[in-house]
Amino acid sequence: MSVVIAGAAESDLGQVAPGTTPEDLMAQASLRALAACGLTPADVDGLFAASTQLPWASVSLGQALRTRPRYSDSTQLGGGSALAHLHHARTAIAAGACDVALIAYGSTQRSVGRAAASVQERDLYEAPYRPPLPIAAYALAAARHMHEFGTTPKQLAAVAVSARAWAQGNERAWVREELTVDDVLAAPRVCDPLGVRDCCLVTDGGGALVLMAEERAHALGLTEGVRVLGVAEAHSHRHITAMPSLVHTAASESGARAFAEAGLGVGDVDSAQLYDAFTITPILFLEDLGFCAKGDGGPLAESGALAPGGVLPTNTNGGGLSYQHPGMNGMLMLIEAVRRLREEGDEVALVHGNGGVLSTQCTAILGR
Repeated sequence: MSVVIAGAAESDLGQVAPGTTPEDLMAQASLRALAACGLTPADVDGLFAASTQLPWASVSLGQALRTRPRYSDSTQLGGGSALAHLHHARTAIAAGACDVALIAYGSTQRSVGRAAASVQERDLYEAPYRPPLPIAAYALAAARHMHEFGTTPKQLAAVAVSARAWAQGNERAWVREELTVDDVLAAPRVCDPLGVRDCCLVTDGGGALVLMAEERAHALGLTEGVRVLGVAEAHSHRHITAMPSLVHTAASESGARAFAEAGLGVGDVDSAQLYDAFTITPILFLEDLGFCAKGDGGPLAESGALAPGGVLPTNTNGGGLSYQHPGMNGMLMLIEAVRRLREEGDEVALVHGNGGVLSTQCTAILGR
């Protein structure tokens, strides 16, 4: 069964109005996504949501929309949760467990502060050292990548500069000022080798997707649905001290499965949305997804391949580094991929989400 994304929409972004809750943002985005395909909450019988602020996220969403689903999923896989929900929703539709699936996300991380929005689960063996997580974990990965492959600070900086170049053409981006490699290198260090400009934004926001069988979408007159060609998930550890290798992620597993299902390869991808909580992550994912050999992600980023005019347009709304990053960014990445397929002429778009401390990996291949 072919499953399509029939509707996609973002909530208000950046810093939302005082008193706005994560439920409000989920509901706002959901109503917008449903309206885009001529549906209402009464048409939805499957709810999928995850949030660090809402332990019962899908139940909270159901209450906000006043809908009573027959299938519900609040699986929490961190930043890539929305991609995992894409996987789960498609499976549920194919199994007949629901007909119209709504995937939603909302966060008020900027308004309430990161500490209040995200509870840290400390590992027993890491806790005595009081690491500033999650950045300490990503700094370890960056440092190891530099040690093993000669990756340079300038190559990390190129990831941030590329994202900013895309953001400059996007009026919804949170930051649009010019950014150079020297600016990134001169920024205050947060956790060596990562500085302020190597880290994602902290914003409020959310989004929603509406999924259904392609046959049903056509029956409703919805002919611009985006097909889910392949999607897969994987995870290798929970805490960074248990990561088998600091420079090899489970993206190699989720990516291989997603590409195999789609019957496509990296050469078929027109644009990519790669989770960029820190500048090291797109470099790791370029390698583990097969866009380049292990160790060549830094030179690829430095070559301009990811930037406007490059051979692999990446994080084309500005990404988590310059567009928005409301706690967990997988949803906004999916929405940008849908936009690219509908409005920019792309035929195939890849989205890759990451959660925890390089813990969970989810890959989706979408097509027109």
